[in-house]
Amino acid sequence: MLESYLRDRLKQRDILIMTHIVIGYPSFEESFGIVETMVNAGVDLMELQIPFSEPIADGPVILHANQKALSAGASVQKCFEFARKVTRAFDIPFLFMSYYNILFKYGVDRFSERMVQDGLQGAIVPDLPHEEGADYLNAMDRHSLAPIFIFSPTTSDERMKAIASFAKGFIYCVARKGVTGIDTDFSDQLEGYLGRCRAATDLPLALGFGVKDRADVDFIKGKADIAVIGTQTIRLMEKEGINAVGKFIKGLRDR
Repeated sequence: MLESYLRDRLKQRDILIMTHIVIGYPSFEESFGIVETMVNAGVDLMELQIPFSEPIADGPVILHANQKALSAGASVQKCFEFARKVTRAFDIPFLFMSYYNILFKYGVDRFSERMVQDGLQGAIVPDLPHEEGADYLNAMDRHSLAPIFIFSPTTSDERMKAIASFAKGFIYCVARKGVTGIDTDFSDQLEGYLGRCRAATDLPLALGFGVKDRADVDFIKGKADIAVIGTQTIRLMEKEGINAVGKFIKGLRDR
């Protein structure tokens, strides 16, 4: 379902844009306004991050957003309610992004069932390797949801193929080692890495971690299918407000 949407969308555009928000930051009302602005600016799909106390894959900007959202009372229940609201309001795919402890404490099958009820199409759980994810994978399969798995530059070719055999929807390729929000060197080395990713799977490829402007998105074209923008939009929102986020997204590619 998600993969079919992406392939159809790629017939119309040479690169897709996926954005990322932390649900409840700065507030739930403002989060909805950010989603609305991003959709109106032309994003193709979006990650909704459920705030977590120890988001190990995230850099200081997204870590701060997680902490603020939790301090303001964000809960898993409220995040599900928010997801239902946006999936009903906007006609793009939405994915949950969070850490496995959230799913484990909620109950993996219950969590997946609730995702379907609230209109989500998949999930990114960066701290859960497929070797330890049988319950998660079975639940996602039962509910026809896409488990999004991750490649990194240090992932061997053999392991990439193993990971891809469990993935659905697309593969999230992190551009470098480390956490979100740090500068990435968009160079021949990155191009070689994406070539390895492409050889390992037929699924669409998303590239994230350090994508911050039109030049980065242009570099990705023809090498990956989806540019992932996360930290940069949070920085803009904090410094210049929501309208600046919409203008920024519109400038990332030709509409």
